[in-house]
Amino acid sequence: MSEFAIETRGLSRRFGRQLAVDALDLHVSRRAVYGFLGPNGAGKSTTIRMLLGLLRPSDGQALIQGLDVGRDRIGAARQVGALLEAHGFYGNLTGRENLDLARTLRGLDRHELDRVLDLTDLRSSADKRVSDYSLGMRQRLGLARALMGSPSVLILDEPTNGLDPDGIADMRRFLAELPDRTGATVFVSSHLLHEVEQIATHVGILHLGRLTVQGRLSDLLAGQPQDIELATSDDAQARTLALAAGYDVADDLRLRLAPHDDARRVAAEVNRALIEAGLDVHRLAPRPRTLEALYRQARLNLPEAA
Repeated sequence: MSEFAIETRGLSRRFGRQLAVDALDLHVSRRAVYGFLGPNGAGKSTTIRMLLGLLRPSDGQALIQGLDVGRDRIGAARQVGALLEAHGFYGNLTGRENLDLARTLRGLDRHELDRVLDLTDLRSSADKRVSDYSLGMRQRLGLARALMGSPSVLILDEPTNGLDPDGIADMRRFLAELPDRTGATVFVSSHLLHEVEQIATHVGILHLGRLTVQGRLSDLLAGQPQDIELATSDDAQARTLALAAGYDVADDLRLRLAPHDDARRVAAEVNRALIEAGLDVHRLAPRPRTLEALYRQARLNLPEAA
């Protein structure tokens, strides 16, 4: 059995002359919450369609739980539950009736209905017509359908799109808990960095169809340099002092540290030097390592496509 729930090897897709996905090598560990990140047009949805067997790759292969999607599309599909942007529900039917249609088509036991309704906290709304559901409830109904049959992999494309703040918070909590509650691997495509940062154990960053960063989020953030924000009674003199001490200083008076630098030690040294120079220090604060900083650095380090 493969060590990865999702793996791609040189996965590529062309549309005419446009290379939408370029030699993608994804490695998604079992029971991870994997944030698949990138701006609109980066190739995220095209990748998902290839993972689901809805689109043939121009080159390379995709594997779900070790099953080659190109050679055994049905076998791979049985491992996956998916939530895409188009829900495809019948508004005149209840949530339960919509799920029952999906259950019948897949030949699943009737107990699946209650299991997924309980899992998504929809039992109390199950007998309302879907046309009366809020967008957040429709998203949860889509998740309930995706969870039918206890798939080992969940692939979710922008699951928080259009949700209000409460709906986003509910979805965030739900997705973060899913591996522990179900044992599934969760693959979440999104462009909302702050939301993904709160739930993801691993991330992959896609830009212009190419994977620029991939790995365990905690390891990736630990390798990012920290900044220290400064504000003093004389910022020009503070800049001169910091440069003379050998620090890299940004235009907005941020000290840009190397990954191995101890931010607390540097802050103490800089504070001491500024006070000894007679400056009042109004602000001296390490800026925490963030997924946004990692994302921006990944884009800066990638040469533009020819």
